[in-house]
Amino acid sequence: MEDREIIELFFLRSERAIAELTDKYGSVMRRVAFYVLRDEQDVEECVNDACLGVWNKIPPERPDPLMAYVCRITKNLALNRLRHKRAMKRDDSRECSLEALEELEGELPGGITVEERWSRQRLTEAIQSFLDGLDRKSRVMFVKRYWFGESLEDIARECGVRANTVAVRLRRIRAKLKRHLENEEVLP
Repeated sequence: MEDREIIELFFLRSERAIAELTDKYGSVMRRVAFYVLRDEQDVEECVNDACLGVWNKIPPERPDPLMAYVCRITKNLALNRLRHKRAMKRDDSRECSLEALEELEGELPGGITVEERWSRQRLTEAIQSFLDGLDRKSRVMFVKRYWFGESLEDIARECGVRANTVAVRLRRIRAKLKRHLENEEVLP
């Protein structure tokens, strides 16, 4: 089913919308949640919460593309769950996702509020143009680390290099990203 058809089902408040969403993007949602949480029970709860979140946001929103929208909701819920577990000291085995976000934190402007919606759009476009300019291997490493929250070791294994090589390359990419955002006048 096409994304626009799924969105229309949400607008009609049809329960079939959830079924179609999970049929099309459920495996991607689980993968995003798993890279953050590494616990199947937490992953399933997170995916269910993400579906509820989409249900509550559509309408009025009409996300385009739907997959990125659903993945963002899933990732944010997974990170919130991980932070909560970390705060409760129940699980410290999955620090990778939080570390990945902390690595990027110094390169991106923080505190984006509703009033800064236009700035958010400019930031999104600047990051997208930056990613478009990277070679494929660098882009894959960046997305795997900062979108999916994969560990350096997992990325290294998939790319056929050492974890230290991935860490160095990502550090250089972050420095380039910072310069790019400064040139685009997205950063002060």
